[in-house]
Amino acid sequence: MTIILKGLAWLLAAAVAFATLGPPGLRPHSDLGQNGEHALAFVLIGLAFGLAYPQRRCLTAATAVGMIGLIEILQLWAPGRHARWSDFVVDALAACAGLALAAGIGWIMGRSRRAKLS
Repeated sequence: MTIILKGLAWLLAAAVAFATLGPPGLRPHSDLGQNGEHALAFVLIGLAFGLAYPQRRCLTAATAVGMIGLIEILQLWAPGRHARWSDFVVDALAACAGLALAAGIGWIMGRSRRAKLS
């Protein structure tokens, strides 16, 4: 199961990187608005990475924030794209929220396993 979660996490990260740095016309749009789309994408990425790498959540969070910053900086050279501080903040907070959600899920699952063993 872990290998599937790792694969899914990296596929999501690649899809978001493409949507962020690729041609603007190929970016998916929804009724959530720009911040809503960013938040949803990065909550899912944080959740996927948090579930895939449960032993390294702090390192994963730090890496996620660093990579989000790198993606924002790379937008300076992507035609039709722009780097925004507000996008970085929304994306980083959303990824950390996803990681926190994964930690909560892990805690609940661990607790239920211990209860079954008792």
